[in-house]
Amino acid sequence: MIFITVRFAVRPEHADNWPVLVDEFTRATRAEPGNLFFDWSRSVEDPTKYTLVEGFTDSAAGAAHVAAPHFKAGLETMAGAIAATPEIIHTEIPGEGWSPMAELAPRP
Repeated sequence: MIFITVRFAVRPEHADNWPVLVDEFTRATRAEPGNLFFDWSRSVEDPTKYTLVEGFTDSAAGAAHVAAPHFKAGLETMAGAIAATPEIIHTEIPGEGWSPMAELAPRP
C-alpha cells in the first residue's frame, strides 16, 4: 500500500472554505479504482492547517492518481489558496488498508 500524508498551510481567508474548495478533487480521487482512503483533517490548534491522509493499493494506483486530470486541476485550485508549499510523507508499507487497533476496543 502507498501511504501519503500531506500537511497544508492555508491562507486565512480560505481556511473555513477549504473543504468546499477541495471537494471536487476529493470526490474524484475517492472514486479512483486504486484509492483506499482520502481523508482531510483540520488542526484543532491552528485553523489554517489541514492534513490529508491518503492510501492507494500500490505504486501503479499512486501513479495513476498523479496523472489524472483532476489531480492537476486540484493542484491548480489549491495553489491559489495555500500559504506555503505543502509538506509530504510518502511511503510504501505492507498491508491493504486500515486494521483494528489491538490496544483499544469499546466497552460493552
